[in-house]
Amino acid sequence: MQFKDIIGQNEVKQRLRLSVTESRIPHAQLFFGQEGVGSLSLAIAYAQYIACEHRTENDSCGQCPSCLQYRKLQHPDLHFAFPVFKEKTGRDSVCDDFIEQFRNIILQKQYFSQNDWYAAIGAENKQGVIYEAESSEILRKLSLKSFSDGYKTMIIWLPEKMHTACANKLLKIIEEPPVKTLFLLVTQEPERLLPTILSRTQQIHIPNLSEEEIKQALLSQNEDLSTNEAKSIAHIANGSWLRALQTLSQTDEMQQNLNMFTSLFRNAWSVGRKKSYEALFDLREWCSQMAAKGREVQKIFLVYAQNQIRENYIRNLQQPQLNYQTLQEAAFSERFAPFINERNVEQLLRQFTVAQQQIEQNGNAKIIFFDLCLQTIVLIKK
Repeated sequence: MQFKDIIGQNEVKQRLRLSVTESRIPHAQLFFGQEGVGSLSLAIAYAQYIACEHRTENDSCGQCPSCLQYRKLQHPDLHFAFPVFKEKTGRDSVCDDFIEQFRNIILQKQYFSQNDWYAAIGAENKQGVIYEAESSEILRKLSLKSFSDGYKTMIIWLPEKMHTACANKLLKIIEEPPVKTLFLLVTQEPERLLPTILSRTQQIHIPNLSEEEIKQALLSQNEDLSTNEAKSIAHIANGSWLRALQTLSQTDEMQQNLNMFTSLFRNAWSVGRKKSYEALFDLREWCSQMAAKGREVQKIFLVYAQNQIRENYIRNLQQPQLNYQTLQEAAFSERFAPFINERNVEQLLRQFTVAQQQIEQNGNAKIIFFDLCLQTIVLIKK
């Protein structure tokens, strides 16, 4: 992967290139930014640039033996760690059990979500984890002699998913790695990392893409898209190329999340009114449907709901440029927005955040969503 393959991020690219040309490569770096801004792609392109035999001022050459191996993500000095799930083998899974799927999703999509990855490996209801056993694999790989006498690079995607035991075992090598060993950690939630990990890395913020960058990328990749359509999608994307792609295709996932969101709030509002019994019955069915979904799907919905609560509150300010919603979301919000106000917005957000945390801690989904419904009934009427 080369820098030219990545949308925008010119300042970050320049910073990374300078660290190589000036021989100032920090041994442990943390790339952090929202989903869909290209953090993982930048880490891979950076590693390729370092390993390239004929790099230019702007990019890796793309033709030398090292670049050809990187093109397939099969360079012997390039290693990955990422969340996986425990298979029925009697042991913790390690990343090498899923490495082919991981390479494939990067090569096929480049920009992808956590949920895309879990779907690719058939995680279903399981949550992705970097297990303790992975620390031994990382230490083993980095103890081997470099194939090309260059850098050995370990890219850890979503290190916030590491078991604490795994993270603790890596502290020493991250702080004092062997010569020409490079750790690149790629996260969306740096606040969830151990402070001891954060303190050992140089942090690089990967900013949101500009609307103009997303618009131009959409137009270059979609001949049938008008400039106005591209501009609208770029605004809704709110800095994420992945969200732009999802908006463009109106994925089933987005539509399902919107349907579940509208169903929850419509029925919560109806409780105590003319069709109270029907609304309660529908909410019970809503809880059952949510509880039956995988935990990653549940978390994605809860994050989506928090975002929509914010969007509806902001809509009351009558400043359209501050809203980032699809046409379907905006259509629902036209009448719904007034019900999200200064009397309930903070409490609603808190309830959905707590539910998300409880799901992440493997709480009982039926109880969590039932309690969320009760709280929503009370708060939506404030």
